[in-house]
Amino acid sequence: MTTSVWLAFLVAAVLISISPGAGAVNTMSSGLRYGVRNSLPAILGLQLGYGAQILLVGLGLGAIMASSAWALVVIKWLGVAYLVWLGWKKWHEKPVTSGDTENASEAASRRFWQSALVNLTNPKATVFLVALFPQFLHAGEAHGEQLAIMGLTLIVVDCMVMLGYALLASQLFGWMTTPEKQQLMNRVFGSLFVAAAVALASFRRA
Repeated sequence: MTTSVWLAFLVAAVLISISPGAGAVNTMSSGLRYGVRNSLPAILGLQLGYGAQILLVGLGLGAIMASSAWALVVIKWLGVAYLVWLGWKKWHEKPVTSGDTENASEAASRRFWQSALVNLTNPKATVFLVALFPQFLHAGEAHGEQLAIMGLTLIVVDCMVMLGYALLASQLFGWMTTPEKQQLMNRVFGSLFVAAAVALASFRRA
């Protein structure tokens, strides 16, 4: 892969990650409640799910899923149900108390796997990667190496963007000085999770 092609792909990767979606909502929700440092498990979980999608496409299974109506429908509605469940949980989440720092550490594993499922159950990522990768693949070069470069680029860029989202959300924590304001923000993010589920439910392949 030439430098010019990689730079073009880098621009595409940045635009993909900046575009608001379920992953961004998940990261901002975590950053708002736990701060940037304790949002790292959620961000890494998202990358596990994203990496699995990239590997799936790289192995050729993504193309099979994209052309299989039943496989796409099953994954799609699992993702919709999961996002609605996350929204319901966030809507009913209790305000942060002074003892939540320790609880945040204990819940790191749970947030990691919840975030991984957010990306694993998003068929839009599979379909998009199936459409994206061929645009930058060169037939005369080893596909494995090119896919590895693109996959690593996507994950590194997404990590940086998600850290930015977490940092932005964490700045709101000082404003949340009362349980009422915290409950309001929990309901805002709960609604955003449901909105992401609606967007996923309305997704149609071209």
